[in-house]
Amino acid sequence: MIKRKADYPVQQVENMRGGDGTITVENLLTPAELYEKGRLYARLTIEPGCSIGYHVHEGEMESYYILSGKAEVSDNGEMAVLGSGDSVWTPSGEGHSAKNIGDTPLEMIALILFK
Repeated sequence: MIKRKADYPVQQVENMRGGDGTITVENLLTPAELYEKGRLYARLTIEPGCSIGYHVHEGEMESYYILSGKAEVSDNGEMAVLGSGDSVWTPSGEGHSAKNIGDTPLEMIALILFK
């Protein structure tokens, strides 16, 4: 099945997970299209200064893949700066956050799968 950019449901999420600002979420696949094995496969756009707050995953994992921009991430409390081509994997029971520390939008793919 081919999907065009215009087909992706887009959400504007305020203060995602207690973070700052608004995050644009383009849902690339629905949970049904993930065969109910996950709840998110999406392109996230985070404007400069905006963030996804620190949160812990229980019974699921999440991975971020950075397409473009500059992110400061907490990987279970360990801080790092990531750029294009870098990724973070957060298994069940661990936590993470992401903040755009650059001067251009931070674009990344996020995938959440159930354990």
